[in-house]
Amino acid sequence: MSAATNLFWGARRRKPQMVRAEGVYLWDSDGKRYIDGSSGPMTCNIGHGNPGVLQAMRDQMQNATFGMRLHFETNPAETLATRLAQIAPGDLSQVFFTSGGSEAVDSALKLARAYALAIGEAQRWKVISRFPGYHGCTFGALSVTGYAPMTAPFDPMLVQMPKIPAPRAYLDGLNPEDEVTGHHYADMLEQRILAEGPETVLGFIHEPIGGASTGALVPPEGYMVRIREICDRYGVLLIHDEVISGGGRVGTFFAGDLWGVVPDLITLSKGFGAGYMPLGAVIAREPVAEAVLDAANYLHGFTYGGNPLACAAGLAVLDEIERHGMMDNAVAIGTLLRKRLEALMQRYEIIGDVRGQGLLQAFELVSDRETMAPLPKDLNAYDALVEAAYAEGLIIYARRSRGGLEGDHFLVAPPMITTEAQVDEIMEKLDTTLSGFIAKNRL
Repeated sequence: MSAATNLFWGARRRKPQMVRAEGVYLWDSDGKRYIDGSSGPMTCNIGHGNPGVLQAMRDQMQNATFGMRLHFETNPAETLATRLAQIAPGDLSQVFFTSGGSEAVDSALKLARAYALAIGEAQRWKVISRFPGYHGCTFGALSVTGYAPMTAPFDPMLVQMPKIPAPRAYLDGLNPEDEVTGHHYADMLEQRILAEGPETVLGFIHEPIGGASTGALVPPEGYMVRIREICDRYGVLLIHDEVISGGGRVGTFFAGDLWGVVPDLITLSKGFGAGYMPLGAVIAREPVAEAVLDAANYLHGFTYGGNPLACAAGLAVLDEIERHGMMDNAVAIGTLLRKRLEALMQRYEIIGDVRGQGLLQAFELVSDRETMAPLPKDLNAYDALVEAAYAEGLIIYARRSRGGLEGDHFLVAPPMITTEAQVDEIMEKLDTTLSGFIAKNRL
């Protein structure tokens, strides 16, 4: 690691230099090996250095690496859009490409607004979201993000959108397997729509399974279906943010499919390009896209949207997922990982909750399981435990669980190619990390 750097990432902490990545492992310049327990984070769904994807990229490079969408159509973009339309539920068949998740969310918000204008409902502009909730770091995405440290500094520059509580039944002492619980949280959306004025509400955006801000939160029974019913009742567009939960790691390509719920718009990135190229997308229901095309009012786009090299990589990622049955493996290995995390919870009282689906799993630390009170925030457990794991050669991901201000949850989400032996390795390193953290802080 050099003494000085010209790179600016907004923080002073330095890391070793990565020199190689293969499968679920990465190596630094000193030869130390790390196991990627967070898929970088939640991006490298199919692992590093996949030969099939690399070959597809080489093949595309021989033809063209860039084609401006205003000048040419390209076969990779057209083919990838068709593949996504085939995978997506219902009549979500129109695809708009971006370079990443924040761009996808911004594009979806603007597309929703363009649709309202196209059908003569200009009074609709509010997009309700959840707190906590994370949808990206651009200004549009921040307006629907509920994570105080990220939004507060920019509040004077934002139009903050209305929020409802995320369905964190485990914190509220409610049974997540009871439909009454799901309806309790979903009905908060209806209450907020009525409070805002239904005629002004454009959409509702949420993650079907939580990512960074809620740590692999799976909604209670009845929640997803009720949300769809409420949106239909008031003419509100339902937007599924599948930037983290999409791409196959929960066992279906879109997490919303687990409940058979068809949204109006889907945002997708991260595991979609799987870290091989920057790639994201918005997938829209055909009536939404057709109305906007007729109105010709969507003056929006990105230089690298539909880039042929990125789309060729995306196609190859889909091929590899299907060819090797990676979604099935995500279910099988995810079930094993969940059981191992639950066993760890039996050993360590500071683990207050384990949750997730497939290979998107998380655990949360607490000072008291009965009250679910968080650890003292000055312990900075969310950061300290991640750094301790890193020293052991395990990469996991963490955030403050209570809106960014306190609480500590940790995502354990290795690639979909992970084996049982690699789960053993992850758990061994995590066990060592937890025991050391507890001893050091006398917990």
